[in-house]
Amino acid sequence: MAEIRPIRAWRYNAAVVGKIDELTSPLFDVVSDKQRKALYQNPHNSIHLSVPQGARPADTALQTLADWKKRNIIVQDAIPGIYVYYQHFKLAGSTKEYCRKGFVCHIRAYDFEENVILRHENTIPKAVNDRIDLLAKTQLHASPTHGLYTDELFQLEKYMDEAMLSPIYETEDYQGVRDVLAVIHDARVIEKFVQVLNDRKIIIADGHHRYESSLAYKHKCQAENLNHSGNEGYNFHLMYLTNTENDDLRILPTHRLILGLPKFHQEEVVAKLQDDFDVKLLEDADTVNEIIIGKKWAFGILFKDAAYKIKLKPESFQKLKWHFPDEIKALDLTVLHYFIIEKILGIPGKDQRGSEHIGFDRSFSDCLAKTIKGEAQMAIITQEVSIEEVKKVCASGYTMPQKSTYFYPKVIGGFLFSSIAEEEF
Repeated sequence: MAEIRPIRAWRYNAAVVGKIDELTSPLFDVVSDKQRKALYQNPHNSIHLSVPQGARPADTALQTLADWKKRNIIVQDAIPGIYVYYQHFKLAGSTKEYCRKGFVCHIRAYDFEENVILRHENTIPKAVNDRIDLLAKTQLHASPTHGLYTDELFQLEKYMDEAMLSPIYETEDYQGVRDVLAVIHDARVIEKFVQVLNDRKIIIADGHHRYESSLAYKHKCQAENLNHSGNEGYNFHLMYLTNTENDDLRILPTHRLILGLPKFHQEEVVAKLQDDFDVKLLEDADTVNEIIIGKKWAFGILFKDAAYKIKLKPESFQKLKWHFPDEIKALDLTVLHYFIIEKILGIPGKDQRGSEHIGFDRSFSDCLAKTIKGEAQMAIITQEVSIEEVKKVCASGYTMPQKSTYFYPKVIGGFLFSSIAEEEF
């Protein structure tokens, strides 16, 4: 099953660059343009490696990396370790404080056909290609993907809690989350981590694009290396692993936006919705996301000047023609993408991954604002996906539509970097 290894991380040299607070950055797929502009002002911020600038960004990142190593901006830890990473956070409307516990390590980059590392959603091709170029040039993982393992006995948490008594870093990130990093160097404890993960399967929670870039780079290197042994650095990927049994694993909904769709007519869309959905006009658009909570196959629909609650008629479910197992067909997001996006809006399922007319936004208030301002023709408000649904999808061998889940909080970049270059791996 899953083979993990400790890493000799590259980390910022505090004697040269100062506070870690000024060096961390959001992941490449969530960082906003405004955040980028601000972070680029610091010549040592980690964004220069994760989201490099320029006409040839991968080349820029390679030059930056070489310069940072030469000037000791970043230095490699002397011995390998397992890096424990805790995220303390609260959710809007609740006073409860959560703590998502996990650890960062190398993991063998298994092909999906090997059924060890499982994906639960589709990816967007361009994002994968960008990550492949960056990895091939720098041979560096600038941030970990987020993976899930299941351990009902919680065998590793006591070691992680002990490591957290002596943290390396502690900072508050752009999400308002308190991020804390510690390290385990004890070989006996590291071996315990290796053994516990050795009989587990891993679900990719976040970072499908980064993981797929590792697979593509591994295949390229294997083909070029006549002496390929399987132990080279390119066979491994950087991953942050958390236990699915932890109550502090949160998945937030990701809403759909419809943008620039030709021949879009609001009245026609509403009329077509009534064929398969119970449709209710709402007086107050602000309450849409609250009204649908806990209701199967229920969605909110936002237009510039109107809001609706819709719920699929039970008898209409039999019309779903996509050839999926029942557990995939029954997902809210499958219903959404078939009945609304394909059947009503006319974007076939096979074209939805790359469609320029489908946008994604985690923020309900953003969706509301964008429809009111006319920046989006329509917003489809969804509910959160449960971890049990994610497990069922992975077990089926199928995937959810792209951007189905938003595991919160996101990990941050800049705490550590992982080299897969042979002389450093």
